[in-house]
Amino acid sequence: MITHIVLFKLVRSDEKSIEAARAALAGLRGQIPQLRHLEVGGNIVPTERSYDLGLVARFDSLADLQSYQDHPLHVEVVKFLQGNRQSTVSVDYETS
Repeated sequence: MITHIVLFKLVRSDEKSIEAARAALAGLRGQIPQLRHLEVGGNIVPTERSYDLGLVARFDSLADLQSYQDHPLHVEVVKFLQGNRQSTVSVDYETS
């Protein structure tokens, strides 16, 4: 299984902006067959090093992760977030 984690620091970290980004990402749930698990949440402990939003997704294989990345619905959400994010970091790892 592949775990994909992404953290987003938004241009505006107000409640409305965070909720819009969270809703856009959460809207992918059940829409992309390769996406086995999806969690999306806003940060609840703001500090100087915090990011505003986190995503955890799980896939059966690297090929499924790539299919998700290329899926038109995911591409649409990425385009929406590009105009609203300051920075993004991610990590992908394999679990048993």
